[in-house]
Amino acid sequence: MFYKTLSGRFLLLSILFVMMAEVLIFVPSVANFRISYLQQRLEKAQIASLALLATPDDMVSPELNAELLKNAEVLNIVLRRNAVRELVLSNPIPHPVDATFDLRKVGTLDAIRDALACAFAPKDKILRVIGMPVKGAGNEIEIVLMAEPVRQAMLAYAKNVLLLSLLISAVTGLLLFLALQVLISRPISKVIASMLRFRDAPEDAHNIITPNASITELHQAEVALRELQTGLNASLRQKERLAQLGGAVSKVSHDLRNMLTTTQVLADMLDMSDDPKVKRMSPKLMNSLSRAVNLCERTLAFGKADEPEPELRDLPLKTLVEDVIDNESLQADMEKVQVISTVTGDIVVRVDPEQMFRVFTNLIRNARQAIEGTGRNGVITITARETRDGVEVCLRDTGPGLPEKAQEHLFKPFQGNARQGGTGLGLAIAAELVRGHGGRLELIETSPAGTTFRIFLSSGDK
Repeated sequence: MFYKTLSGRFLLLSILFVMMAEVLIFVPSVANFRISYLQQRLEKAQIASLALLATPDDMVSPELNAELLKNAEVLNIVLRRNAVRELVLSNPIPHPVDATFDLRKVGTLDAIRDALACAFAPKDKILRVIGMPVKGAGNEIEIVLMAEPVRQAMLAYAKNVLLLSLLISAVTGLLLFLALQVLISRPISKVIASMLRFRDAPEDAHNIITPNASITELHQAEVALRELQTGLNASLRQKERLAQLGGAVSKVSHDLRNMLTTTQVLADMLDMSDDPKVKRMSPKLMNSLSRAVNLCERTLAFGKADEPEPELRDLPLKTLVEDVIDNESLQADMEKVQVISTVTGDIVVRVDPEQMFRVFTNLIRNARQAIEGTGRNGVITITARETRDGVEVCLRDTGPGLPEKAQEHLFKPFQGNARQGGTGLGLAIAAELVRGHGGRLELIETSPAGTTFRIFLSSGDK
């Protein structure tokens, strides 16, 4: 519908406001016309009275009396001179006067009220009008006339004014409509068209809007839209490149993992050698191969488009944490890095055991590797508490803290690596898995004295 469009609303509002302005002018103008009309009758009556006073004996024939009153459009004329009221000309009056109007002291509101009363007056209503003679010819002049000629003249004038007002409103509304079309509607339509083109092909840089509006506010909107489109376009291109890179890395990692697995088997055979030098180097080789295989597996896991939906079930948090600690103790030297859990057995969480096992494993492994990198012993502490909204789990370590660069891109894959040779996948995967449970993984604090991460699991998932 046209009236639902911006242009249609502008047109209707323009006509409405112009009509309101015309109404505010129309009513006072009709009231002023009535006063002017009555003033003209007073002036004509004064001229008629002067014709009478010009006669030698102030007497005229009945025919001339009727003619003078007819020309003045009144029933009688009364002059007041030298404190004496004198009936100058008169005709028979059908009935007593119905209303009296004194034009010497009429206000705006009084004039409007009297005009409305006159517009709806009966045809046989008789009015008395009092005013001041022109040119100082006396102290006061009074006429009596029928209300119907006044009403007819008012209605004719009101009709003309109304038609003129409608014409002015239509022309003004049309001009405003055309102006708004050129100044506002068309520029907005161009912005909308640009947004639609960008929506259909956001990767095409040609669809990014070029700010050219002359209106300051609209130009600012175009500039902001251009910045948004430019950023989104760049993000999409980066996402596409990362997707391509991820696909290639996944394929390479898959083949590399197979080769490394074969190499591990061969390395196990070297471990059986009696050569002291081989025995001394074999553990380091095995550790390097294990880390390489682990890196390939983590890269392949992250390269999947989506993690599977978590299969939730109630599980004591203490059991889950102890399983992770036991698993880590089989793969690392737990004498140098102790993992201490104070989680009590009464805390139950509703989680996917496999996915949450990976979350805790990634966090503990990152902390352990950070501590081992310092060459000193350290401690990883796991605590948990129930809150009104869910369960909070904190993992604190006594490692060296996270570098500033790592903190800026902490949960971004391939960017948030906190140690030399790391990929940043561990924290990215952990954060994604926690989000899949409706929770969040946060860095609480980090300093040379250690780092603290917090996992929040909402009670709504229980």
